[in-house]
Amino acid sequence: MYIIMSSLSLSIILAVIMMLLCTTISKTSEKDREKMSPFECGFDPKSSARSPFSIQFFLIAVLFLIFDIEIAIMLPIILTMKLSMTSMWMMTISMFIIILIMGLYHEWNNGVLEWAK
Repeated sequence: MYIIMSSLSLSIILAVIMMLLCTTISKTSEKDREKMSPFECGFDPKSSARSPFSIQFFLIAVLFLIFDIEIAIMLPIILTMKLSMTSMWMMTISMFIIILIMGLYHEWNNGVLEWAK
């Protein structure tokens, strides 16, 4: 019991010392206007540094990732075709593709795939 309590207290003390050390090391020396500005080249920015992001581009990128992951999931399924029953394999892969097509149809109906309105 003594070993457990001593190792627990040692680990807590070590964690607290590391947290205090990290906070003292990471302090910035001096915060001034030039260091806090988005551009440090000496010129004032002509426009806002936070430009708006196109939500349509983001949604198209997410859809691309979904279908890219679909291919990564389907490749091992093709390799397992030799080891499983053909009817069960066909049913599994068909359900997987039907679910993805229904999701794409839902996105299409909501107008996500239309770039300009």
